[in-house]
Amino acid sequence: MTTTDGHINGHSVRKLNFGAGPAQLPYELLENVKDEFLNYHGAGANIMELSHRSSTFAKVIQDAEQDIREILSIPESYAVLFLQGGATAQFSAIPLHFLNLKPSQTADYLVTGYWSEKAAKEAEKFGKVNWVVPKGSKYQGVPAEASWKLSADPSYFYYCANETIHGIEVDDIPAIIPKDVPIVCDMSSNFLTRPFDITKFSVVFASAQKNFGISGVVLVIIRKDLVEKNTNKSIPLILEYKIQIDNGSMYNTPPTFAIYIASKMFAWIKQQGGLKAINEGADKKSSLVYQTIEQSNGFYVNFVEKKYRSRTNIPFRIVTNGVPDEKLETLFIKEAIQSNMIELKGHRAVGGIRVSLYNGISVKEATQLVNFMRTFQTNNS
Repeated sequence: MTTTDGHINGHSVRKLNFGAGPAQLPYELLENVKDEFLNYHGAGANIMELSHRSSTFAKVIQDAEQDIREILSIPESYAVLFLQGGATAQFSAIPLHFLNLKPSQTADYLVTGYWSEKAAKEAEKFGKVNWVVPKGSKYQGVPAEASWKLSADPSYFYYCANETIHGIEVDDIPAIIPKDVPIVCDMSSNFLTRPFDITKFSVVFASAQKNFGISGVVLVIIRKDLVEKNTNKSIPLILEYKIQIDNGSMYNTPPTFAIYIASKMFAWIKQQGGLKAINEGADKKSSLVYQTIEQSNGFYVNFVEKKYRSRTNIPFRIVTNGVPDEKLETLFIKEAIQSNMIELKGHRAVGGIRVSLYNGISVKEATQLVNFMRTFQTNNS
């Protein structure tokens, strides 16, 4: 018999997945999906086997939209789209739609890490991009706003709320941005981990496989009036927002199973107490890891400025005599796997170790990790 924490006869059948994505899902959600897998609500088929035009799937996507609108208090002036291509497709779609919004035909990009840098370079294929801060050799924080070089009248301002690889999080809209400038935000790795006011943004997008589902779908929340202002007639059909709005995210066959899982996750978030409860949990989980790092007397080191430390992605190094110790890091990852904890290796761009604490990770599971970290330090200091 399988218990509610993924054990059979006292033995774990699941590992704790601290990976940066695709991420761990809540166990009770997986159990629910398993129960519905062969016969969804009496349909005699799995939801991914049913037509996206069927009334059964129509209810799934309608429920998903209704729940996310409720969670974020999204007004009707915004469209909610379930699209394909991940955040990477949005790196192209956004400049294609909005670079021509203002006479300057220039977009301001705040580059704070790998993903915002990738987005800025993609946007440069379609027009003029102003890098608000010069590209740095290392990403360990956000330069002071006094040093930013903003355009006089940009078409939009773009930033990434959480850099998954470098562990940098901007938890609010920079105050320096004029109120009449449309703000576009990539929230892929911290979406639905804290409350925010959607009406302060023109576009928010997030890939599902971090905090609200599985790979295959990206959620785009976008002001309808902004879409209507688009003058570019050369946008590929698959990237055109108006076509997707007019067709309810189903101009082509959507990723039905991924949307189904997202709908389950939205319902789960509501059951947990909404974003207030999720936010409190994110604080607790990240505080456990950062306290362990800070109390390690330099054994574990996180190089990000405290003000910009991510709550969802925490990269760190194991340091010996002031130098990262790759042998100890390799041993850490090996012993973590032996302790049923996986996906802790840092991204190849920065090395070291990375802990991702998405919504599918509980406070209890984060505690298991920090207990392992403390034991590892004791045994290897």
